[in-house]
Amino acid sequence: MKVLDLQCGHQHVFEGWFASEDDFLGQQGRGLVECPVCGDASITKRLSAPRLNLGAARGEASNTQEVVATATTDQTLQTAWMKVARRILANTDDVGNRFAEEARKIHYGEAKERGIRGQASRAETESLIEEGIAVMPLPLPEALKGQLQ
Repeated sequence: MKVLDLQCGHQHVFEGWFASEDDFLGQQGRGLVECPVCGDASITKRLSAPRLNLGAARGEASNTQEVVATATTDQTLQTAWMKVARRILANTDDVGNRFAEEARKIHYGEAKERGIRGQASRAETESLIEEGIAVMPLPLPEALKGQLQ
């Protein structure tokens, strides 16, 4: 099993587990590797090295801790984003392309008030905002809609 450090075009860093380097390249070539945060498929492999404990000097250990702290912070933010996105998916109804229509019905009391999500064009979104209907663009990657491995 090969664990690779990967990064999408939006600078999100994540791990990928593959049977081999060829397996990674094959999956990437078929568009099967995507960022679990944003769904971007333009993935690059980051430099990674095995962790070796060779009794480094104190100054070197200090630098290592700073790098780990930064990586941990990035990972913490990504984990928090994934939890928020999953909560949104679990607590809203997907109305698909009928988003603008359904948002208006809810706003004007023609439909039961509830959280919804779906797709709307830029013009539809601007029109909803002009009518005083609170909406927020929130790109959710397809990977979040299924099980993450």
